[in-house]
Amino acid sequence: MTGTRRTRLFLPVRNRPDRSTVRGTRPRARSVALSAGALAACASLAVGCGVVPGTTGGSGDDPVTVMTWAPEQTAATNEPGMPAMAKAYARWVNSQGGINGRRLNVLTCNEKNDTVAAAKCAQRAVDEGAVAVVGSYSQHGRSYLSPLEAAGIPYIGGYGLTDDEFTSPLSFPVNGGQPALLAGLGEQLAKSCGPVVLVRPDSVVGDTMPVLLDAGLRTGPHATSTDELAAEDATQYEEQTRKALRQATADPARKGCVVPSLGDRTDTFMDSFRRAREDYPGVRTAGVLGSIDQSLIDRSGGTYDGTYVTGWYPEENDKRWNTMNKVIRKHAFGDNRIDPADPGVQTTWIAYTVLKAVVEELGDGEVSARTVRRTLDQGMKVTTGGLTPPLSWPFDDLVAPGGFARLVNANVTFQVVRKGRLVAARKGFVSVLKTLENATS
Repeated sequence: MTGTRRTRLFLPVRNRPDRSTVRGTRPRARSVALSAGALAACASLAVGCGVVPGTTGGSGDDPVTVMTWAPEQTAATNEPGMPAMAKAYARWVNSQGGINGRRLNVLTCNEKNDTVAAAKCAQRAVDEGAVAVVGSYSQHGRSYLSPLEAAGIPYIGGYGLTDDEFTSPLSFPVNGGQPALLAGLGEQLAKSCGPVVLVRPDSVVGDTMPVLLDAGLRTGPHATSTDELAAEDATQYEEQTRKALRQATADPARKGCVVPSLGDRTDTFMDSFRRAREDYPGVRTAGVLGSIDQSLIDRSGGTYDGTYVTGWYPEENDKRWNTMNKVIRKHAFGDNRIDPADPGVQTTWIAYTVLKAVVEELGDGEVSARTVRRTLDQGMKVTTGGLTPPLSWPFDDLVAPGGFARLVNANVTFQVVRKGRLVAARKGFVSVLKTLENATS
């Protein structure tokens, strides 16, 4: 199937439906029982089993319980740094007396890149009285949002992989997710590359990537990219590499670009690409943060020099990350799962910044799922030290591109790899709101 673009109507990223349901319908929230291990854990927690969902914040000195989940030790994309960052954040604020005197209690869960595991994580958040799920990663939006919506628990700062994160009234995204990254990358490449070849997973999430990338490419002379498919858990990419290089050199008058958007598998793809590239010296590479980051570049031995990269936030060495980096050094205790350059870690930091601002806004009042959600719905503005524009999600006044009703931050950053370092290719943020509107029209 590689090399052939599928004919399809555009839909924003959507997780795969249950086989037992008609395509396009939303399954009802399922009740997932606590495992024996979780039951045992409840006995040792000051808050947890038996409480009304989302009420652990209470008032006064009661702790504030939240959850962060992400896949770990799976065959596909993993984000172990996100729950690890959440724990480090909690240690930091608790060392300073908590938030308004309230201790922050962070629960973590391995989402396993699995619909059932994602639902179990969400149900555990409900059962243990979490007031929010914060800074988490999952491809299975409907699986985890159904239990959260049934309990009224807000989802703050997800990774932006599925359309549910940009449509659910309980979702409060802090970035433009995958849609903004791919649309922005298309804009970045529109005037810089000849033929553009996208190598991406053969999955429902992957199916939306060409549409978003092409929307950005159309801001220049391009019409579309060429689409190369690969298994989500592939272990070698020789065939895709050869085809991508041939297609990227189809126009000898212009330098083509190959765009691997394979998450954790990008490094594996680049091993094949590096060997085959000798016969195609003019071909450049490009990608989005999450598939290409500084730690990957450090291991590559120069493979990525000249690579165009689109991100959500300022580059890693920007001084606006200083506070986060200090917290990691002092409170992560050398946890090597936390990479400050990882956009998942950065998103978790920003999501907890939002949570902290909300709890401070509530003062000595009740901190619950209901009050957290209500505070955000009423249009509270959260500043993040310049890492994003001011964030606000007024329930009655959301203006966003069609299909992404909850998208409030359509800004991206353009970066490039020079001498082994990711640096700004263009100062400041670039809004891709208009491009996303064109993609969804």
